[in-house]
Amino acid sequence: MDRRSFLEIMIATGLLGAGLPGCSSSQPLRMGLHPWIGYESLYLAEEFGWLPQRVRLLHGASATDSLQGLADGQLDAAALTLDEMLRARNGGLPLVAALIMDVSAGADVLMVHPAISRLPELAGKRIAVEPSALGELMLQRALERAGLAASDIQRVDLPVNRHLEAWQQGAIDASVCYEPVASLLAAAGGERLFDSRQLPDTIFDVLAVNAERGANRSQDVTELILAHFRGLDHLVRNPHDALYRVASRQQVSVAVVRRSLAGIMLPDLAANHRYLAGDSRIERAASQMIGLASDSDTSDAKVGEFYSARWLPRRLP
Repeated sequence: MDRRSFLEIMIATGLLGAGLPGCSSSQPLRMGLHPWIGYESLYLAEEFGWLPQRVRLLHGASATDSLQGLADGQLDAAALTLDEMLRARNGGLPLVAALIMDVSAGADVLMVHPAISRLPELAGKRIAVEPSALGELMLQRALERAGLAASDIQRVDLPVNRHLEAWQQGAIDASVCYEPVASLLAAAGGERLFDSRQLPDTIFDVLAVNAERGANRSQDVTELILAHFRGLDHLVRNPHDALYRVASRQQVSVAVVRRSLAGIMLPDLAANHRYLAGDSRIERAASQMIGLASDSDTSDAKVGEFYSARWLPRRLP
């Protein structure tokens, strides 16, 4: 399971799509999108009719759908985590990060049982973590802060959608997870001990564009990015309306949406220009993902020209 499989960790959200259609040369720019709080700008843009005419959002249940669509040539772009994009690049897809959609600032978290109050107390404990570069990064950094080695804990490799069940069964003492699982574990008595606020500018979600197709559809990609910023503006300027729209779409409470939003940063256009114009922070984050990956698909990857500001607008209307 991938990090952003939001529907797989909520109960009966009713958002499962009918799959991704095939492609033809006459179709508009096709972008894969799946539910995640950092992607809500584009859902809002679609809802309000702000998407450019030559752009179509294709809805999937998780990043797995988007990655498959990219691999099959059914998609030209998709919203992905940085490590998902790097894995796809290593598999031969010419993907480039054209936009930083969000940066984790508390959304990724280590939840523990109340009896654990300090990081060194993780020694000997059973910690659930999904086998991914992001899960590995969070666990390793928490252990470093605790002064512990991987051999000092009992690691439980487990997809994040099974962490709550394992918690309720008493099978684990801690969980490396993210929203909304973090809130579900908190409701079950868990406490937050470490989160991505201690790892600034490390965990990114990006708009990944097929560089070959993006080169021929430059204006469409730029207009898609403009639609993102228009949706983001609505989220910031009209939070009451936006929160209820997001909650209704994801079939969660407004309180869960607020907590999810509080755990991410949403970079504006100026911040994106800084990130994508040679900012070493995104290169450092990519290097960490590659170095800590537990699967060969990512660990064999190389940090190359995986991001570009070429599609960013110079200014907003």
